[in-house]
Parts: sequence; structure tokens; C-alpha cells
Amino acid sequence: QVQLVESGGGLVQAGGSLRLSCTASGSIFSINTMGWYRQAPGKQRELVAVITSGGTRTYADSVKGRFTISRDSAKNTVYLQMNSLKPEDTMVYYCNVEGVLGRFWGKGTLVTVSS
Repeated sequence: QVQLVESGGGLVQAGGSLRLSCTASGSIFSINTMGWYRQAPGKQRELVAVITSGGTRTYADSVKGRFTISRDSAKNTVYLQMNSLKPEDTMVYYCNVEGVLGRFWGKGTLVTVSS
């Protein structure tokens, strides 16, 4: 099993920045991909950005050029630097890891962007 602890959500004005962090513990040897998804009330969870163990990054079109995902393997931590935030970025953000043991989710952290 893998446990995930997220931090860094909060309230920010439009145009501002936030950085999310997610640290994994447990069977971390099994992890390949780490990333972030987000979900608005009543809508499906959507991919924000993921990064593989080899460093390949994938971003949703809606965040390209504004968000940057990075990974510190020594700390088993994935980060999401979010710049130029927009009100439509207001959602709960979930950390996700995938590997040989399956897929695991964090509890989520709320990001609220005020206009």
C-alpha cells in the first residue's frame, strides 16, 4: 500500500500562485507515475499533470504554460507549482500515484481562486 499526504492548498487571488506538495510513504518502491488530478463539484475528476519516474511530463491543455510538475525522488514527493491562477482553477486537487501495486489517491486539498 501507498499513503499520500498533500499540502499547499488555500485561497489566492486571480493571477496569484500556489504550490502543492504530495509525499508518499509505504510501498514507494512500486511507484512509477506521480501526478495531480482535480475535481469540481458535480463534475468528473480530470488530469492536471503527471510525471513518470523517467521524468516525462504530461499536462492538461488548460494548464500548459501556467503549471509545472516536478518530482523529488529522494523525498518521494511530487510538487505542482501553479502560476497565473484563474477562478476556473478552483477545485479540489488530488495527488495520485500509479505503479505495480495499482493506483492510490490522496484525500485532496482545496484550491480557491478569487476573482
